[in-house]
Amino acid sequence: MTMLVERLDLPAASSSARSQRETETVEFAQAALAAAKREGLQLAVRARYVALAIIAVLLPAINPAWEQLYYVALLGLFALIGWAQVRVGRVGVSRAELALLFCDLALLTLITVVPNPFGAAHWPVAMQYHFGNFIYFFVLLAGATLAYSWRTVVAMGTWTAVLWMIGMAWVWWQPDRDPALTARIADAIGSDHRLFALLSPNAVGFGLRIQEIVVFMIVAVTLALAVRRSNDLLIRHAAVERERGNLARYFSPNVVTELSKHDEPLKQVRTQDVAVLFVDIVGFTAFADARTPEEVVRTLREFHGLMEHEVFRHEGTLDKYLGDGLMATFGTPFAGPRDASNALRCAQAMIAAAERWNAQRQASGEPPMRVGFGLHYGPVVLGDIGHTCLEFAVIGATVNAASRLEAMTRPLDCALVASNDLVSRAKAELGGAAETFQPLTARDPQPVRGLERPIAIWTQARAV
Repeated sequence: MTMLVERLDLPAASSSARSQRETETVEFAQAALAAAKREGLQLAVRARYVALAIIAVLLPAINPAWEQLYYVALLGLFALIGWAQVRVGRVGVSRAELALLFCDLALLTLITVVPNPFGAAHWPVAMQYHFGNFIYFFVLLAGATLAYSWRTVVAMGTWTAVLWMIGMAWVWWQPDRDPALTARIADAIGSDHRLFALLSPNAVGFGLRIQEIVVFMIVAVTLALAVRRSNDLLIRHAAVERERGNLARYFSPNVVTELSKHDEPLKQVRTQDVAVLFVDIVGFTAFADARTPEEVVRTLREFHGLMEHEVFRHEGTLDKYLGDGLMATFGTPFAGPRDASNALRCAQAMIAAAERWNAQRQASGEPPMRVGFGLHYGPVVLGDIGHTCLEFAVIGATVNAASRLEAMTRPLDCALVASNDLVSRAKAELGGAAETFQPLTARDPQPVRGLERPIAIWTQARAV
């Protein structure tokens, strides 16, 4: 197995790395917005159905007349438009969606300013404004804030203003249907022109109509700002979740939770005592030469999955995969009270998991895999390295020693080799009588390349 224990800073690759990272961030944000858009549309159409049902009950209740069925029937068109919006909804500019939104507003304007064709009364058209139906535009505006961008919400406010002014102009051009009624009201009021403007059946009330438009635009812009802020928060939350997901690939869940509470803990380069674990499949190169690429990858995925599970279960950090092996650390990025014992117990749990995996392989007619484990405890340097493409690194003599202890499992014909430094630390954490130490056998000091003096080691035999 080829080992890389120290990582190099490559500024020449910084530009492409930055571009890749930015592309991934944009794609992740777009995916988050797409998911939010779908959820928002579903929520908006459900809210629309509930609102339409309430209005369908409200209209006959406040005006019990058969002619109200005309408006109740038109509510079905609003329901159909909402269903169509869900069908064509997508992130980005969609002309079909914009057309349906415009249809919403145009239909409501038509209902508001045009008298009921089935109504028994033949009042002047301007009497439509006396019913205060403009408030229903706020129902459509509220639904839009659940699913659409802030620009679309502002567009809805603008479209409503334009349609409302067109409606005013159309009503103003309509002839007086009952001049005699208008004359009688004028005679009854006398010279009070302001009161006549309020009570006249032909009064459009331009001042009130402009007031409705202005208030509606204020509300639309305010809601648009709220939608924009919500989208910004969504993107930030998506970025945080992406970072948390990336951390979860390397650190155990409890470490990820701790990291999420800090701003930049990994950038603090420091030295601390850490337990280092190396795992490697013995003779994997020969195994891979006789297998198809698919078989090799499948085997590695099974093995890495088992080992990764034990690393996280014992509060370790998955530093990196090394071909058919991996490197894990215990006590990074934060030192704990049982780092050495967690590392030892993790290695023993990995041995048990490998034995179960081999039993399954043999039952399927596949050869078993021999796995070697090396453990050491000591000082390391850890922190972010690199210029633009940063990476959390754990480097030092302790890392090298752990790797070489794992390599010693071959000449010693054992499953695990642990340094006395690690075992002594684990005994201090757990007590010397713990069952964890029963499978271990003390060996004479062994020379380790890279260390000045031989170190005492402990081994654990392979399963028979």
